[in-house]
Amino acid sequence: MSVRARYLNKFLILSLLAATVISCKKKSLAIVEAPAERNQILLGFSQIGAESEWRIRNTESILEAAANEGIQILYDNAQQKQENQLQAIHSFIIYQVDVIAFAPVVETGWDNVLREAKEAGIPVLIVDRNIQTSDPSLYAGLLGEDTNEEGRKAAYYLLKKYKDVPGPLNVLEISGTENSSAAYERASGFRFVMKNHPKFQIIHSESGDFMRSRANEIARKIIAYNGGLKIGQKTVDIILSHNDAMTWGILDAMEESGINPVDYTIVTFDGEKEMVSKIRDGSVNCVIECNPNLGHDLCYLVKKLANGEPIPRITYVNEKFFSEFDPPEKLEGKGF
Repeated sequence: MSVRARYLNKFLILSLLAATVISCKKKSLAIVEAPAERNQILLGFSQIGAESEWRIRNTESILEAAANEGIQILYDNAQQKQENQLQAIHSFIIYQVDVIAFAPVVETGWDNVLREAKEAGIPVLIVDRNIQTSDPSLYAGLLGEDTNEEGRKAAYYLLKKYKDVPGPLNVLEISGTENSSAAYERASGFRFVMKNHPKFQIIHSESGDFMRSRANEIARKIIAYNGGLKIGQKTVDIILSHNDAMTWGILDAMEESGINPVDYTIVTFDGEKEMVSKIRDGSVNCVIECNPNLGHDLCYLVKKLANGEPIPRITYVNEKFFSEFDPPEKLEGKGF
């Protein structure tokens, strides 16, 4: 068996029907359809995993757009592990794909494999989350969301809501995956604004790894240990959750403990339709969209790279903002 054929047995070759993601989201790799010939652009894409509805929709968006654009994908589900992504990118290089794209689990540790891709003449596109590298020329560009601005939006909302409240106002932050750009930048953007408003105090910050189960575990432990949503003697006023999946986990823990979410201000990121609808009953107060629909822009950039054309260093997608200050008609049917 050839090297290329062996690697086909390790990765998902897609004819790119959206249903493929749903059937494969709980397994790492499977063959759906192998290309008969290499007359189309072949993209090697490594996704972080399927840890949330946001991530699932992000993958669907990319597969749907690629199907429409005639781009074939060699797909890998990294299952939240950087070592899986490194192995996938090595294999994309061996398979000689036209372009490599990946959503990095964490920010650091990519230089060696990116250098291999550069030496092989394969352009690399970073998707969704950013990376840190000693040599920015190792990748062609970033397509994603301005997560620093998302954090600032959360702060601006709270400044508006509590404009006439003296404080102190205690914030419980459930952050995303440690060393991921999304978690770091949301936290940094929020703190940048709040540094001039000391009445807002982050009394506890803990990583929920962007996962519902982990955030639920954290919230349950806090409630059980402190006899409610408190940190020591300080009662929580505001919950800042770095994504909707973790917010669901927090809401689950509150319901289990008989705690009414309307007694707290809850700010969350992503923009699931059901989460946006929670604003209307007061269970959630602010949802900052992190747009998962990157497929169209990704395919546009991939085509340019495959043709040897330059692309912008950073491409941000448009994102919306929803809060209790919006009229009900603005919230109706919004979200992904």
